[in-house]
Amino acid sequence: MTKVKRRTRFSWRTQLGNVGTYVLWTFMTLFTLGPIYWLFSVSSRSPVQVFDKPTILIESFYWENYLKVFNDRVVRDYLINSLVVSTTNAVLVTVLGFFAAYALTRFKLAGASNIFFWTITNRMGPPAAFILPLFLIMTQVAVFGDWMLFDTRTGLILIYTLFNLPFAIWLLKGILEGIPIELDEAALIDRANRFQVMTRIIAPLAAPGLAITFILTWIFAWNEYLFAATLSSANARTITTRLAEYVTTTGTNYGELAAVAFIATLPAIIFLVFVQRYIVTGLTFGAVKD
Repeated sequence: MTKVKRRTRFSWRTQLGNVGTYVLWTFMTLFTLGPIYWLFSVSSRSPVQVFDKPTILIESFYWENYLKVFNDRVVRDYLINSLVVSTTNAVLVTVLGFFAAYALTRFKLAGASNIFFWTITNRMGPPAAFILPLFLIMTQVAVFGDWMLFDTRTGLILIYTLFNLPFAIWLLKGILEGIPIELDEAALIDRANRFQVMTRIIAPLAAPGLAITFILTWIFAWNEYLFAATLSSANARTITTRLAEYVTTTGTNYGELAAVAFIATLPAIIFLVFVQRYIVTGLTFGAVKD
């Protein structure tokens, strides 16, 4: 038998397309990582070098900025507050959003579409429009006796949950609609109760969607500044509010400011590195239906 050799055609158009793709992705990577590198570069400079002729390369590392930040008790307290508030908010929003989305997709509620639209409208308003009423509520309304929500982690968690929950419901509703309702009906016929159906059948299938909901709401709460700066004074301040405190009337300490900003960015970067495989899966889950 004679072997037939297939001759592949060399296509300049294909090769140029591949090269263009690599160049585009390289440019996007540099464009994304550039500000992070510049932030790290500024944090490694002394006060004199900051105002010297700017250079891309790090010629010498000025450790004093990071030593001052790590020895600052206020920075450590603010980091702990951010971790507690962000993580608790993400857990609450994911759980409550899953229950709400399940009810909107599985139960034949009267006006379910109107309820869903009303929920989304709560996210449409600018956060600054809610500052004054929330400030009055948290400073004048007592909870459990004389306890006020102002300047407490609990108050920030409730506020973040209030604003992130509509987003979670919107995201999880589309994901749960991609799971056949026949699975619920089959489980209910097998004498499983509704809670068992949600936790043992639907939740594992919607795990990628739940993961991306947790990730995004965690990042939203970690990066939030306006509510943390307005509705807290000392005890519940987050790390984002610490950045503004380096800008004073006598000047700005750019080295320490950049060091705190880089440290505040690291948890989100590390978090995304470990869970990045869930992001695309969660965002595309249920996108294609039969």
